Amino acid sequence: MFESLTDKFNSVFRNLSGRGRITEANISDAMGEVRKALLEADVNYHVVKQFCKDVSKAALGAEVIKSLHPGQVMIKIVNDELTKLMGPVDSRIYYVSPGPTIIMLAGLQGCGKTTTAAKLAKYLIAKGKKPLLVADDLQRPAAIDQLKVLGEQLGIEVYSEETKDAVKVAKNSVKHAKNNGFDVIVLDTAGRLHIDKDMMDEISNVAKTVNPQQIYLVCDSMTGQDAVNSAKEFNEILELDGVILTKLDGDARGGAALSVKAVTGKPIKFIGVGEKLDKLEEFHPDRMASRILGMGDVVSLVEKAQEHFDAEEAEKIQHKMAKGKFGFDDFLKQMQTIKKMGGMASLLKMMPGMGSLKDMDFDSAEMKRMEAMVYSMTLPERKNPDLIDLARRRRIATGSGVQVQQVAGLVKTFKRSRDMMKAVSGGGFGGLKNLFSGGMGQIGQMMNSGRKIKQRSKRKKIIKRKGKIKRR
Repeated sequence: MFESLTDKFNSVFRNLSGRGRITEANISDAMGEVRKALLEADVNYHVVKQFCKDVSKAALGAEVIKSLHPGQVMIKIVNDELTKLMGPVDSRIYYVSPGPTIIMLAGLQGCGKTTTAAKLAKYLIAKGKKPLLVADDLQRPAAIDQLKVLGEQLGIEVYSEETKDAVKVAKNSVKHAKNNGFDVIVLDTAGRLHIDKDMMDEISNVAKTVNPQQIYLVCDSMTGQDAVNSAKEFNEILELDGVILTKLDGDARGGAALSVKAVTGKPIKFIGVGEKLDKLEEFHPDRMASRILGMGDVVSLVEKAQEHFDAEEAEKIQHKMAKGKFGFDDFLKQMQTIKKMGGMASLLKMMPGMGSLKDMDFDSAEMKRMEAMVYSMTLPERKNPDLIDLARRRRIATGSGVQVQQVAGLVKTFKRSRDMMKAVSGGGFGGLKNLFSGGMGQIGQMMNSGRKIKQRSKRKKIIKRKGKIKRR
């Protein structure tokens, strides 16, 4: 996310790094570039103007320590100001007792509200709550069916009625929740245009009838300033408690995330970072600022690791590494866990200094090819890759639909990584660091190896074609 903005910021900091000290002149030059980058990212003009003013003021008053370059000082200042701009952190949901706590979702048509309702319900289950999904979008065809399908996937009850009266459905859902022990209601309302007075009156009446404890506006982050403008208008009618930004994983600019808090005064509560139902994250301004500036997000990386890595399994793998008995089955388990965590590209962006490695953006197709090669091996071959000779490589290549060289590259890199990890494990490196080094590093090397083989193969074909042309 925000790739273009990250590239622009990094360019500004590189230019400053060559300067001996921070002066009013080079701050002015840098702010000109920052202003341009933010406007191109579709950030609200007034927000850009105030942000540049705040950064300039902080930079002019900053003391440059001898050990730091001007570029490093500016990174710290911009990071702090970005955090202020998007913050403070406020992902809390205020529950009432006795329940149920009512959370109403509002938003424009096509912003991803129904899917977000299901994601939020899944999040609530993880927090120990018993949510009820309410299908109160009575305008869009199949909206009720969509929520029922999502509810079924999550094992969550969905309340609905055969009526066009949204106020009635909302009112009756509260009674149903109280009678059946639900402690949170997630109310999915109809998408609307903010210029549609009748639809805005309807959602206002729903809010007045059920008196929700929290009203969240769901915004499509890819619409940039349009999302901010709609948030402003919805806030005037509903008095929002927060914003949920969807499709942030596909937003290369970042205008909505950087503008919405400053324009509306309402915090960003959650962000949607993928289509799957577990892709809803609490919003942390400091972590987002670090990502935008290409500094990674180590805290989120560790949280993801703690969530998906099994401690006992990790310890077993570590012992195997130390003894040099790490096999392809163990490698597959690590690879599948990394896929659950969002994939290699997603994790690299969270690692400081790794987000700019665009050539290491491994796609799912490459992951699948590697899985296919491993699954084409026999159990003894997976446990002991030393058994894989030329004849076995040919069989594995045929079974997985790849070239023999790709299998050879996978096995060779695996052996080298295994030996390296044995040495590292013996040297006292342990825990999460070991796991990431052995998992991500190993997968990265293997994928790069496979990519190089494919590139060499393409070059050979081109050379052969050129040779034929010359002979003719």
